[in-house]
Amino acid sequence: MKNPARFRAFLASFSALVEAAAGDERRIFREGAPLLSELVRHDDWLPDEFAEEAPGAYRQYLLYCDPRERFSVVSFVWGPRVKTPIHDHTVWGMVAVMRGAENCYEYDVPRPGAPMAPRAQHRCEPGDVDKVSPTVGDVHVVENALGERASVSIHVYGGNIGAVERHVFDAATGATKPFVSGYSKPTLPNFWDRSGESGG
Repeated sequence: MKNPARFRAFLASFSALVEAAAGDERRIFREGAPLLSELVRHDDWLPDEFAEEAPGAYRQYLLYCDPRERFSVVSFVWGPRVKTPIHDHTVWGMVAVMRGAENCYEYDVPRPGAPMAPRAQHRCEPGDVDKVSPTVGDVHVVENALGERASVSIHVYGGNIGAVERHVFDAATGATKPFVSGYSKPTLPNFWDRSGESGG
């Protein structure tokens, strides 16, 4: 692992923020977004095996889950032009691009029987932080904006996102289907092994 201390420092700062904010979403967004943006501006800490792409698909790797499941950190790896279905999160979340670029298509909360169309679109470049939650907008599609290579983003969610029951939506009808995403790898990276840092 290249620079695990950088991720440890981020976790220490973000854990302190979550503790101090005591569920205040606006404060978490306000103070947490700069922490996440700073983390992804340095592409020297994510282990290669947690940035592996799957051709024609996306992968979600758990990097850390708070012991009380107040937040989790995951890496998303998107194959060229891969995109998600229309989905929600049900918890607050921040998404920061580290490699490549992503397109985000925003949707209103669906109405049963009504077709769904994006109400807005924006592009996220490295260092940009996007926010989602039921209070600020929670339904979207994310797409790798690049056609020739993978993109990687780091996500922080207000819960153990791989275990949260969420929803996907049918674009033609707005029909809702629950899902639990899980994770693409059964193991976590070991950011706490300091043996390579001792200089001995």
